[in-house]
Amino acid sequence: MKKLIFLQSLFITSLVVAAPILAQSADVSKIQNFIQSVVQILVTLSGFVATGFFVWGGFRYITSSGNPEALDGAKKTIYFSAFGLAIVFAALVLSNVVTQVATSAFGGAQ
Repeated sequence: MKKLIFLQSLFITSLVVAAPILAQSADVSKIQNFIQSVVQILVTLSGFVATGFFVWGGFRYITSSGNPEALDGAKKTIYFSAFGLAIVFAALVLSNVVTQVATSAFGGAQ
């Protein structure tokens, strides 16, 4: 478990550190496009991860062979992957709303 957390932290850190830092003018439309691109990439990645957990939970459900503990674990895997995906889509909607409000407030590109 510690290894998994370490690898996830390393991956997220590499995403943050790998971004090039260039001194350019701050234009609202550029920032908006950047944020939308990052959110789109993260939603796509989380969709792939959720699909993987759905498949893994389904595989565990099929191969549980009537074992109640294994069956319960498979159901929890499927449930939590669906719950996580719902949270990701709620965050997507929230980020779109915040982006539109910020664009209208700060005078983004029309």
